[in-house]
Amino acid sequence: MAVPQNRKTPSKRNMRRSHDGLTASAHLECPNCGELKRPHHICGACGFYAGKEVVSVVDEIDLDEDAA
Repeated sequence: MAVPQNRKTPSKRNMRRSHDGLTASAHLECPNCGELKRPHHICGACGFYAGKEVVSVVDEIDLDEDAA
């Protein structure tokens, strides 16, 4: 099994870990409804992408009315 000859210093260890940090995901405002959405993705609130309706979004379903 490989064993390091010398101990890594905290500086070298931290320099190696500098690329492991997480970045915040980008969000844009939907031009159709104004909700935040990810770039190059369909808006989850209105179903529009590039000014066209791609997915029809259904309003909330009341399960109590459907069961009766």
